[in-house]
Parts: sequence; C-alpha cells; structure tokens
Amino acid sequence: MPSVPNGTNVMVPVDEDVSIGCRFYHADQTGPSILFFHGNGEIVSDYDFITPLYSDQGLNLFVADYRGYGFSGGAPTVSAMIRDTRPIFEHFLEFLGKNHYGGPVCVMGRSLGSASAIELGSKYPESIHGIIVESGFARTFDLLRSLGIPLPPRLPEKDTTVSNLQKISQIRLPTLIIHAEKDHIIPLQHGRDLYEASPAKNKRLVIIPQANHNDLLMVGQTQYFRAIVDWIGG
Repeated sequence: MPSVPNGTNVMVPVDEDVSIGCRFYHADQTGPSILFFHGNGEIVSDYDFITPLYSDQGLNLFVADYRGYGFSGGAPTVSAMIRDTRPIFEHFLEFLGKNHYGGPVCVMGRSLGSASAIELGSKYPESIHGIIVESGFARTFDLLRSLGIPLPPRLPEKDTTVSNLQKISQIRLPTLIIHAEKDHIIPLQHGRDLYEASPAKNKRLVIIPQANHNDLLMVGQTQYFRAIVDWIGG
C-alpha cells in the first residue's frame, strides 16, 4: 500500500493469509478518534482528499477497507465484512494505545459501512463513546435491491445476516444519524427508521437538505461537521 504524507498505513490480519488495508489520518493526539467504514465502491485511498476536512475539526480518522477492496486480501462477502469488524476494532484500539491517543473513541459507518459500525456498537458498548451512521440502511434486502445485487427467489422471513434495524434497537450508546434529504440509493426513511428504533437517550437525526447519497458531505459540509463535533462533545 503506497504511503501518503498525511496518513499511516496499517494492515490488519483478519484470517489466515488475509489482511485488511487501513489508513490512519492524524489530527490531534488528545482529540476524538473515529474508526470509519466507507461505502460500497469506495476504497481507503479515496479519503486522502476528504480527511483534511476531518483533521480541520481535530478528528483523527482510521479508515478501513473490506476484503477484496484496495490492498486488502480475500474476496468480499457480507458475512466476512461483519466478522472482520472485531479484529479491525481491536487492532484500532491497540494502535491508539501504542501511539498514546487519549481522546474519545467513536465508530462510524457510511452507507454499506453502517452495518460494520452498528455491529461494533452492539458488541463493544463498553469501549465506544458512540456510533455515527451516515446514509445508513435499515433493511438489508432494500439495500441490496438498490445496489442491483440479485436476491434469491425465496427470501428468509427475518433478515438476520445484517439487520441494522434489529441491532440498533439494542444499542444504548450515544447515536448520531446523518442522512441526505434526497438520497436516491438509501432513502431518508431508512435514517428515520434507524433513529426511531434506537433506544439511546442521547440520539440525534441530522438531515442534510437538498443533498443526495454521494454529495451529502459537500452539500452540507458545515452542518455535517458541526453535528459531529457537537455530538462528540455533548
């Protein structure tokens, strides 16, 4: 994995002969550190140009790929994506400790990555300050249809592989949900449903007006980062 001036490359072993490519972008030794799972069709290096926006807010960002993405080994599957969240998170905590980062630890997932963030929120509540869900999906089968992924003719009665709606209903961590008003891939109703299902006392739904799935950050940059910074500090 090529190095970049503002990032530290990290390879995380997740299986025999399989490692996941990650990149840590430093901002502030005492600031919040976010483990970030990106969307489908993106790779870690895409964030070389986006991360300075986070750094300007004092946010450290640890961006993780999936199997078969970027410089990661293996082949992408839904079950592997969920399973790999645990070794990635544990390596993330180890990395922070070794390098003396002392701020709050958050987990964030965008679009497809919302499944990884919500999975960790349900498994490591004692180690996470809170979760951030950007353009997240509530119902897995709706997401797969939106992405054009063929579905079996007979679907199971319950969506148990990646059930964001079910999992978030068990997470009491502070929860921030950010969604575009005009998202044509994962409609806003998904964000609303996740918000309603969350039992967290400290939860917030932020809707970016006039934004779509892939321009949410650019259209609502000020609102987006104000929401994250205020939420982490709140």
